[in-house]
Amino acid sequence: MINQDDLRVESLGECLFASPLNFASAAHSEESYFRCEDDRVRMTVRFRTGADDADSLSFEEAGPRKKVYFDPAQSTAAIVTCGGLSPGLNNVVRSIFHEASENYGIKRVLGIRNGYLGLNPQSGLAPIEITREFVEPIDKIGGTVLGSSRGPQDPAVMADFLQSHNINMLFCLGGDGTQRGAHKLSEELLRRNAPIAVIGIPKTIDNDVPFVRLSFGFTTALEKAAEVIRGAHVEARDAINGISVVKLMGRHAGFIAAGASVVSQEVDFTLVPEVPFPLEGDGGLLHSLERRMRDRGHAVIVVAEGAGQHLFQSTEQRRDHSGNLLHEDIGHFLRQRIAEHFAERELPVSIKYIDPSYHIRSVPANVYDRYLCDQMARHAVHAAMAGKTDAMIGFEHHHYIHVPIPATSKIAKQMEVTGDLWRAVLEATSQPRW
Repeated sequence: MINQDDLRVESLGECLFASPLNFASAAHSEESYFRCEDDRVRMTVRFRTGADDADSLSFEEAGPRKKVYFDPAQSTAAIVTCGGLSPGLNNVVRSIFHEASENYGIKRVLGIRNGYLGLNPQSGLAPIEITREFVEPIDKIGGTVLGSSRGPQDPAVMADFLQSHNINMLFCLGGDGTQRGAHKLSEELLRRNAPIAVIGIPKTIDNDVPFVRLSFGFTTALEKAAEVIRGAHVEARDAINGISVVKLMGRHAGFIAAGASVVSQEVDFTLVPEVPFPLEGDGGLLHSLERRMRDRGHAVIVVAEGAGQHLFQSTEQRRDHSGNLLHEDIGHFLRQRIAEHFAERELPVSIKYIDPSYHIRSVPANVYDRYLCDQMARHAVHAAMAGKTDAMIGFEHHHYIHVPIPATSKIAKQMEVTGDLWRAVLEATSQPRW
């Protein structure tokens, strides 16, 4: 359970410097631009008439403050990108640089190379001096110009690196593993009383980080996944007894698989981690697929990578270098079981298996994600300049918020199977309501 103490954001101390941001005009006072510490955003906006909502939880609202903790002219910022790729990483890097250097006047912005590995001197990876010329073209390309890696580094080693390079603020772009690392680094810095802000910017193409309604890269992933599904449908339709199996990203949440299925309207079965499905027997996936094939002669199956894990017998829990649980390969498993099922019934089928994950996550961001990246980046700089630390930029109810990083581990974000998205999937696919 989350309580209000869990939502208290760490601060490095009192803000004594006047912010260099001033967009006041005759039509708009400075109060309309700056946020104060008492500005809050409720965790839940719904309430019932007559109900006592005095104890409802709330977040600090993100945004620029009238007073800042760091003297911009004496400050150095650094940016690190970690974990798997996602559309928009370069856009975030670019906007952090512009907000920090041009609006706040920070003279020095560094790029940490190859994730947290670049914060370990033994890697030999010297930071990149980020300039206007460096960032000018990078928003047009996918991936990350800073490089990335998985796996933790010793917080003490990373803290030593930041202090030795006189870095005042570190922006950590990454998913849950990255944010865990940012939290441990923040703890080490706070223990040392080192005035260095650590701010996380959530990067998850799966859209599964709590307190972030939409994460950057997600709408690009939907768009590209829908294109893949369209091609998979053509392949299945134009073959004799054609079946296309498309595996999409989604380790713990099926937002991409579900959203792409609704967008395409060409999927017959959507399999997600939130809904365990029976494989065998009357009403199971194979029986339902056989019926669909005999009725229509082709089918498209979309499966999230974390779906169907209950079908595997292995009890060994394997993890990647970031500590994330590794799943069994549901895509190859389904392809094999589907082939065996129809072979036993002497019904020849043509199975196409498509896994576009690496393509989807490496493309440039679309228009909406570019905008979201820009806003996330600028709010991260505002937070760091105000002396916030051990916090991540969230996005709820159309407001950007400060989320203490430890709070993100207390709630798992998954698709609501009673919500409109999953109901839309069921209508579009006409699949059984497992």
